[in-house]
Amino acid sequence: MATGPGQWLLPRRSISNPAEIAYYLGYWPRRSTLLDLAWIAGSRWRIEECFQQAKNEAGLDHYQARPWRACYAHITLSMLAHAWLAASRTLAVKG
Repeated sequence: MATGPGQWLLPRRSISNPAEIAYYLGYWPRRSTLLDLAWIAGSRWRIEECFQQAKNEAGLDHYQARPWRACYAHITLSMLAHAWLAASRTLAVKG
C-alpha cells in the first residue's frame, strides 16, 4: 500500500438543486475513507460560520490597522472574545 498524501477529487451534489455539483480537490492521506473526506469537506462550513459569527458579534472585521502587529492583536482579541461569548452562551443554555 502506498503511503503519503494522495490527490483526491470529491464531488458533492446539492440537496436543494441536484443539478448543482461542487468539487473539492485536495491532498489527503491515501488511507482516507470517503466518510473522512466528506467530514473534512463539510468542516469548511463550520469554520466559515465561526468567522461570520466573530465578525457579527466580536468585531473581527472592524479594524483599520496597518502594521501586522496591530492587525494580529486585533484578530487575536476578537477571536478570544468570540470564544468567551460562545462558552458563556453554552453555559447559559445548560444552566
